[in-house]
Amino acid sequence: MVNYGFVIDNRTCIGCHACTVACKSEHDVPIGVNRTHVKYIEKGEYPNSTREFSVHRCNHCEDSPCTTICPTSALYPREDGIVDFDDERCIGCKSCMQACPYDALYINPNTGTAAKCNYCAHRIEHSYEPACVIVCPTESIISGDLDDPESDIAIRIQENDVRVRKPESGAKPNLFYVKASDEMLDPDATLRTGTGVWTSQEGGVGHYAKYADSRLAEADTPSMIVQLALEMKAKEANPRDRAVIHDVMEKLKSEKTPTATRSYDAPSKGILWDWDVAGYLVTKSAAAGLYILLMLAIITDNYSFGLTAAIGIMASVGLLGLTGLLLINDLDKPTRFIYVMLRPNWSSWLVRGGFTLGGFSGVLILHLAIYFLSLPEQFHVYLAIIGIPMGWLTGTYTGWLFKQAVGRVAWSSKSNLEIIATGTIELSFFGGLVFGLLLLSGQPAQWLAIASVVVILGFYVGYKHILHDLRAAQANPLL
Repeated sequence: MVNYGFVIDNRTCIGCHACTVACKSEHDVPIGVNRTHVKYIEKGEYPNSTREFSVHRCNHCEDSPCTTICPTSALYPREDGIVDFDDERCIGCKSCMQACPYDALYINPNTGTAAKCNYCAHRIEHSYEPACVIVCPTESIISGDLDDPESDIAIRIQENDVRVRKPESGAKPNLFYVKASDEMLDPDATLRTGTGVWTSQEGGVGHYAKYADSRLAEADTPSMIVQLALEMKAKEANPRDRAVIHDVMEKLKSEKTPTATRSYDAPSKGILWDWDVAGYLVTKSAAAGLYILLMLAIITDNYSFGLTAAIGIMASVGLLGLTGLLLINDLDKPTRFIYVMLRPNWSSWLVRGGFTLGGFSGVLILHLAIYFLSLPEQFHVYLAIIGIPMGWLTGTYTGWLFKQAVGRVAWSSKSNLEIIATGTIELSFFGGLVFGLLLLSGQPAQWLAIASVVVILGFYVGYKHILHDLRAAQANPLL
């Protein structure tokens, strides 16, 4: 069985971008996005400075997290080790981009679907090398069968000191680097430069240009501004002040532990999941939490299923409907949302969550049917045996979805206990707010007004907290 992979020889790469250009030409890759790109790292200070180059692209992982999380199997592993994609199945959910530890995927601005290096599978099937391999003037890119001990790529790996990026991810990448420095492999080992001809690309290009304004602020740091001010002040200060300023500047310099700088890098893709995802996390928690609290009160004979309870169920239905709208709005191919149901990849928690949302919606509709048909209240209790666990899963499934996003350490590193605890707290908080409002709905107007203000403030604070955490987890560079 063939098992394709890549070797990148950093000793001979000259940073010419021939691979990037060949890839763009071969696959008609739009402006602003790349399947293959060259990273530049500068070390030292002039005149004792050096520049290194390294080619980055899809690692065609053995345990590819992108294929696991993809809800429609638009990304799939082939028998020959290539991780390929089918843009006819893609819904543009960007889950694969969150899951990939190597930031190898992008959204095609023309189609709204995910894309990446596919090893030039169409060329491989006709016994040709990938386009990047053909054009590399220094033969720094080697492709071939990793499992064939007599292949050039297997010999290179055997005879050289090779490393992979982020082995701790568990993805088992099939892209190996010869003589790669820590700075090349670890984005946290380098500093980003300020704005310039190349480096200003992180300000937003292509499909992600809408994030340009927010990313422009990332170009400068407070320490840089302080240092500039101190340098100007030092020219006019007396000897004692200059000594103090010198100490402060040295401290600022010492705090910058990375010694290498990225002088050229791939454009930042920005925040992939933003306000609409934060919104649906809130609305589904409120819908599920309200239902659970309401049914627990009914099961324990502390509440009866009357008109107020029916209104509460309607509120849950409304919140769940809003959840669906927010979820669909986040997709770059919203018209394909139904593919989650029709072409499901059951390993993805997005699929499991989608079916859970559908099932929970069905439970809520049945409760309303029981009420309006004047069936015995005991039926509500029987239905709650199914509804409560389904409601809890509705509120918590995104925790496991985020855990599948291996590329985001802040999410994937959480334990199952943390996911359960966090999800349950959100259910209790948002559901409790709406349930409290429901209980006070029959009270005097002043109490109802106060409760409404509390609910609005609670939703606002909770939403802002979730949005902040969501953005913070996506702020760390993957390249």
